[in-house]
Amino acid sequence: MIDLFDKDKLEEECGVYGIYNREKEIESAQFVYYGLYALQHRGQESAGIATNKDGKIQQHKGMGLVSEIFRGNSINELEGNIGIGHVRYSTTGESHIENAQPLVVNYKNSQIALAHNGNLVNARALREMLEDNGVVFQTTIDSEVIVNLIARGLKNGIVESIKRMVEIIKGAYALVITTEDKLIGIRDPHGLRPLCLGKTKTGGYVLASESCALDSIGAKLIRDIDPGEIVIIDQNGVKSYSQNNWVKKRLCIFELIYFARPDSVIDGISVYLSRHNAGKILAAESMVNADVVIGVPDSGIPAAIGFAEASGIPFGIGLIKNKYTGRTFIQPSQELREEGVRLKLNALKENVQGKRVVIVDDSIVRGTTSKHLVELLREAGATEVHFRVSSPPVAHTCHFGIDTPYRKHLVGAMKTVEEIRDMIGADTLAFISVEGLVESVGGGTTYCRACFDGDYPMEVPVMEE
Repeated sequence: MIDLFDKDKLEEECGVYGIYNREKEIESAQFVYYGLYALQHRGQESAGIATNKDGKIQQHKGMGLVSEIFRGNSINELEGNIGIGHVRYSTTGESHIENAQPLVVNYKNSQIALAHNGNLVNARALREMLEDNGVVFQTTIDSEVIVNLIARGLKNGIVESIKRMVEIIKGAYALVITTEDKLIGIRDPHGLRPLCLGKTKTGGYVLASESCALDSIGAKLIRDIDPGEIVIIDQNGVKSYSQNNWVKKRLCIFELIYFARPDSVIDGISVYLSRHNAGKILAAESMVNADVVIGVPDSGIPAAIGFAEASGIPFGIGLIKNKYTGRTFIQPSQELREEGVRLKLNALKENVQGKRVVIVDDSIVRGTTSKHLVELLREAGATEVHFRVSSPPVAHTCHFGIDTPYRKHLVGAMKTVEEIRDMIGADTLAFISVEGLVESVGGGTTYCRACFDGDYPMEVPVMEE
């Protein structure tokens, strides 16, 4: 099995979801299912749901898409008014069923279930410490380190145990947890990974990676969980606890560029409008004479519309996306593998033939897909192809939950803009500036931009390149 785009896009991390229904007769599993369905774009490798009925936890998880895993009576068998769910794309740990989440751990006479979006930078050291103390691990993911640290400190109560855990772990995390009669949400001190809180029509509460997953069940967005915040939800409502190690907020800017769904709002910023703004700024920074502006579906479309509005060049549909290819397909011959992008995207000849085309994409990682897109447009009759990118060149690896290739495979780290242009075969190529990108998301310094400038919000491991 291979990826259609040959890993030429930064891969989604994961998505987490949790719901607390105050009325015990309301089952949570179906709500979690719809929430995960709305978060499917964040991970298509595995998914799972764990429900909590009076402290007893049941779970069902598997490899593949949400709709493939939860068939037949599997949802109805999950009982309980509290539920958490997870969709996964592996960034640490191999692609096996034992690494699918939520993780359920038994301790003494109780159980705890946890779902994690993000990545720890000190997971290896913590794992070795726990193993030296007799802990036996069942998975290869860093999320198991987290749940073991919580379980070891529960004699002091769940809140104190979590506070101690977050003082030890370092990295990016948005966590949803259920234990006893509680639903718990935790966001890392930098706020690198998103997490929001919503309220259902029946007075229950929802935690989700993105607000679009609240919309899917008719819940209303209350607010985003603050960086470093712990929220405990039970019959008494929502109680918030701050962490002592709060630091400057650094939300991953790629959430707004590419990962999040355009109908989500993250930390008060509309994902769609930020992408639209980026396109307008990109047009101002790199204007070109052309006949039509097209976007690469799906995340490049809002930026392309913004580019068209600011430039006065008409927007058109130039690429058609096959929505039924999935992430992987049966390994074809080498010849067909090289043409794999055609299974996902095809040029609409009527809109590009004989025209000077501006094509807008959200990013260039390796450059192989960009090269194929330029070739598609030229074969469809485009007389000129001007490539515009609504993010700066990706030049550094991510350590916080995004599957970034080694730096030597990042074309933005190895080549100049002109060399990239020559490689992909475009007539011109331009990326938005870092300053322009920051302006598109509202300005300020509250974002992690390390994949562009190498300025990590914390010390990260030295990687073999």
